[in-house]
Amino acid sequence: MPVIDLYTKPRKNSIMSAGKIRAIITGATGMVGEGVLHECLQHPLVEAVLVINRKPGVVSHPKLKEIVHKDFFNLTAIEDQLKGYNACYFCLGISSVGVKKDEYYKITYVLTMHVAGTLARYNPDMTFVYVSGAGTDSSERGRVNWARVKGKTENDLMKLPFKKVFPFRPGFMKPTKGLKNTLSFYKYIGWLYPLGRAISPNNYCTLREVGLAMIHVVNSPDNRKIITGRDIIELAKAG
Repeated sequence: MPVIDLYTKPRKNSIMSAGKIRAIITGATGMVGEGVLHECLQHPLVEAVLVINRKPGVVSHPKLKEIVHKDFFNLTAIEDQLKGYNACYFCLGISSVGVKKDEYYKITYVLTMHVAGTLARYNPDMTFVYVSGAGTDSSERGRVNWARVKGKTENDLMKLPFKKVFPFRPGFMKPTKGLKNTLSFYKYIGWLYPLGRAISPNNYCTLREVGLAMIHVVNSPDNRKIITGRDIIELAKAG
């Protein structure tokens, strides 16, 4: 498969300047992660991006580095390459549909906490952004399993010694045109976006807005911990 380059070239800068972002992205082969990567590679504030994938991606860019690593429960072999970053956009995850509770917990909570714990040891000045979801249960006591697990993950991430932690809770995300990992069912429900955005903007945003909000929140003095759909829209305009 040929390399697809949808991005503009960044300015060359070998030293991280004030406000500049060096980001690690997980889940870049999924819809959300790919969309966030797309925005990072175009944005002048982001000077370097490291993606950690289980399989090779197809994007080539001067400020992009990729590590192919299959076992996210054991990062020993790549730990030395995770130093020197001040942001992590954790977009890795699975749907709970058709997945057993113990497997969902293992991927959603245990894996996330293992990766985050490793990054916190090497990058204490890092802002960690976690893709959660609308309806997440911060009390951890609700009836819906996925919402409880996501809530526990959010709560425990906030206990790690990062500079800042921001769980993002988007609802419907309008895909970015031209990207290859858009979930197939979006072509059938895309018509909902204009109506949903008009009626309930807190639950409808674009994937572009999600990526921009993640970039802008790193340098934001905002003390909000949980970022809702409406917050995402506001943060996307902040740059």
